[in-house]
Amino acid sequence: MTAKRLVLDTNIWLDWLVFHDQGVSNLKLAVKENRADIFIDAACEAELERVLAYDLAKHTLDAAAQAACLAESRRIARRIDTPASEAERKLLPRCVDPDDQKFLELALAARADVLITKDHKLLELTRRTKSFRILNPRKFSVQ
Repeated sequence: MTAKRLVLDTNIWLDWLVFHDQGVSNLKLAVKENRADIFIDAACEAELERVLAYDLAKHTLDAAAQAACLAESRRIARRIDTPASEAERKLLPRCVDPDDQKFLELALAARADVLITKDHKLLELTRRTKSFRILNPRKFSVQ
């Protein structure tokens, strides 16, 4: 069986790395069992790094914890350094939140099967993407 190719938005990364949310347990298991590969690029990693420094209420991280989360994300994810062509990117739907467009572009460049998100603005685009699906983590499964 070929591993599913996945892209996680920043909030899913936080659920995985900081909040240890049970809603991503199926993702963690799929990666652990080599049934899924996660991809990230410079723009998405930079956003993750920025958000890890935010005041996250009861989960505010000091510099060492932020560095540990980034190191873990780098261990988990494969880095994509080549974006999809401009012609391909023009075929993507436009997200109402321009800050979220980078996740669509990464999914395209990674030739992802699924973009995992809880963001309603991204989930609204699920029927408008042809080359990958957009799913809530609770709806994701690897058969």
